[in-house]
Amino acid sequence: MGEDMTARVRTTLVAATAVALSLAVAGPAVAGPAVAAPAAGGHDATRRAMEAAVEDGVPGVTATARDGHRTWSETAGVGDLKTGEPRSERDRYRVGSITKTFVATVLLQLEAEGRLSLDDTVDEWLPGVVEGNGHDGSRITLRQLLNHTSGVYNYTADEEFARTHFAKDGFLEHRYDTVTPRELVGVAMAHEPDFAPGASWNYSNTNYVLAGMVIEEATGRPYGDEVRRRVIEPLKLRATSVPGTRAGMPRPSSRAYSKLAPTATGPTYDVTRLNPSIAGSAGEMISSSTDLNRFYTALLRGRLLPAEQLAEMTTTVPVEKGAAYGLGLMKRELGCGVTVWGHGGGIHGSSSEAVVTKDGRHALAFNFNGDWAGDSEAVIEAEFCAE
Repeated sequence: MGEDMTARVRTTLVAATAVALSLAVAGPAVAGPAVAAPAAGGHDATRRAMEAAVEDGVPGVTATARDGHRTWSETAGVGDLKTGEPRSERDRYRVGSITKTFVATVLLQLEAEGRLSLDDTVDEWLPGVVEGNGHDGSRITLRQLLNHTSGVYNYTADEEFARTHFAKDGFLEHRYDTVTPRELVGVAMAHEPDFAPGASWNYSNTNYVLAGMVIEEATGRPYGDEVRRRVIEPLKLRATSVPGTRAGMPRPSSRAYSKLAPTATGPTYDVTRLNPSIAGSAGEMISSSTDLNRFYTALLRGRLLPAEQLAEMTTTVPVEKGAAYGLGLMKRELGCGVTVWGHGGGIHGSSSEAVVTKDGRHALAFNFNGDWAGDSEAVIEAEFCAE
């Protein structure tokens, strides 16, 4: 398998995060003057960007924005290609790597409680798990897992894993298989590290599989239980869940579609049902646009973390021009000069974004129910930069 399939992997489980980092750089070559974000009710540009995504091939889009105390929701396209049923503003959808912000939040809460330190090594919590082919968990800190400076190989870039779980024949045969976190890490350990710990930056889903394992070691409970207890329940995120190995989707939800191919051509497959253990704590969660806005707004306003831990989370390492990565949180400077914080995420048939201004006043979350088309960055720019 060559570069085409590797690229395909990065537009599925790595998905919107890595893509969005690239798109942030590929925006306007010359940034114009900063433009005030539009008042709620003035979302024509956002609506047009959503419709453009549908014209580009995305089956449907659902989005919700909050600006101050006002909320705006809109849909475009369809949620079911067979029936033509439209998408719902209340749709639940798989959020992929947006899961990482929830995981980082829990680890930072545990640090605030004195139950661990982000300067602990991985080996202190998971002895012998990160070793082989140059990997050494005694040299990698929990902080380096969360900001992707660990150098640990990204298991979704493994060619055999990609053939089994992303290519058409492999996915259709194995879509309901359960894969354990240890097995996912084992895939990564079969490769050499990308670089020495702390020497560079590279997005690796393995980092967050390990982070979920650390949460379980520190608390004695699965990471999903801690996410529910510490984040989902306190914020009353009623559309948000950690599915584990459950293949189905809660209602209301739309169908999810993929080409299951390295190009955006060929048949379209319904990939709604799958076992999300292939993503685990790197990307298995389900949520809605309303819930994601509530989560990121609460996070940036300090409702989930003490000031010290929120400062750690928003301390970034540079990724590319206009983009930087904190602890499970991405910072992006848009073409108009507005800075937003959040995360993108994708998994088979689903590409999502959730971003918010640092003061928590203006938030946007949306989902494409297809993984081969559409410009998510254009939707973000439209919402935060249009006059």
